[in-house]
Amino acid sequence: MKRIILTCLFLCFVFVLSAQLTYGTTGLLHAPSAEMQKDKTIMLGANFMNKEITPPTWYYHTYNYYLNVTFFPWLEVAYTCTLFKAEALGLKPYGYSGFTNQDRYFSVRLRALKEGQFWKYMPAVVLGTSDPFTSSGGGVVGSSSGNGYFSRFYIAATKHLPIGTEEIGV
Repeated sequence: MKRIILTCLFLCFVFVLSAQLTYGTTGLLHAPSAEMQKDKTIMLGANFMNKEITPPTWYYHTYNYYLNVTFFPWLEVAYTCTLFKAEALGLKPYGYSGFTNQDRYFSVRLRALKEGQFWKYMPAVVLGTSDPFTSSGGGVVGSSSGNGYFSRFYIAATKHLPIGTEEIGV
């Protein structure tokens, strides 16, 4: 029994410190980067989301959870689910309060260029999208095309610069 408890406790410690992944994809909060996880990496996580980083119509703090899988060194796919309240959409809360709805979406990141691939100073470049199949519906919340709260398309470039014995990513 002691071994099981010690093993569980040991597995709870994090040996690598990463930035918070708000969308469940590699990057810092809302800013994507061109860094990719190692292939065959699976990340499962959850976040508390302050109301200041949620859409303007959400007047409350919320939560999300995600599953991120890096199949190859050049392909990362994530599923993210953000919880929200029905009252924010002008709907009835179905007899109870709390988080009654979910905004679910997939994200895909494809590495177009690896850092230093053709010459020493070349940055890594990633093409990515989150929630590519929905749009804001012209601002209409009841739109059949989805709400598009977290829909985005992006190109990110990252270059690591050595500084003494450390390095910084720009």
